[in-house]
Amino acid sequence: MEEDLNVTYITFGGHVEVHKYRYLYFMVVLIVYILIICSNSTIVYLIWKHRDLHEPMYIFIAALLLNSVLYSTNIYPKLLIDFLSEQQIISYQACLVQFYMFYTLTDSEFLLLAAMSYDRYVSICKPLQYPTIMRKRTVSVFLALSWLVPPCHHVGLTTLSANQKLCSFTLKVIYCNNSIYKLFCASSKVITIFGLIIVLNVVVLPVIFILFTYTRILIICYHSSGEVRRKAAQTCLPHLMVLFNYFFLVIYDVITVRLETDFPKTARLVMTLQLVVYNPLFNPIIYGLKMKEICKHLKKLFCQD
Repeated sequence: MEEDLNVTYITFGGHVEVHKYRYLYFMVVLIVYILIICSNSTIVYLIWKHRDLHEPMYIFIAALLLNSVLYSTNIYPKLLIDFLSEQQIISYQACLVQFYMFYTLTDSEFLLLAAMSYDRYVSICKPLQYPTIMRKRTVSVFLALSWLVPPCHHVGLTTLSANQKLCSFTLKVIYCNNSIYKLFCASSKVITIFGLIIVLNVVVLPVIFILFTYTRILIICYHSSGEVRRKAAQTCLPHLMVLFNYFFLVIYDVITVRLETDFPKTARLVMTLQLVVYNPLFNPIIYGLKMKEICKHLKKLFCQD
């Protein structure tokens, strides 16, 4: 721990031999970050530019990919600085900001996926009512809730964490996540209960809702024509792939924090990077290749004569 004018510093202990491979790590992470920004931003740009993509489904996809850009920007710049620094440290105040942004954007993704599942449910199960239900105002409300509910939830949790007394000053991770709870001198029941309420509201309930809507879609498709089933597969499969990918990565993040077992640094680093590398790159690839209309515009963009 280092203290300067009442500023408490936290040391990251999740990096592996940074001093030896710092420039290699820096270049690899920088390339990945650039790929994430470019791939996600390209699809967001296409959806913004082309009027035929100004539909609720594509607007939600753009919001999801924008979320990925913000999510990565919350982690990668600090990670790049760490790889070029002799000491991987961060002030506790800055750590709390990163913690707050990380889980706010994580929870926003679940709510956006829930909004997308509802859009697909109405489109496939109630096609005649779709224009009436999924109006611009409805889409705006869903977007506002997805981006406002998680920040409001996590303000309280972050404030409680800021007031905890610290007895440890080393995090065995590469960015600030739930591991900050291990820095506290004593576990807080209030924080635990608050955290469970947040998980229930913005993770468990949205996932249950998503599973319910897709179950209804599958039932409708089972009794429908091949054309309906084909349409459902083209639009729903990418959403489900993104959901399951993200859900299991988040479960990993929660479990590894709660388990007291000490994983080898290399294994912990590799698994943690999956959360910050795999998902932000996975989303644009899935939506860019699997969504027919987006794929068509991507081909026009990169295959111009």
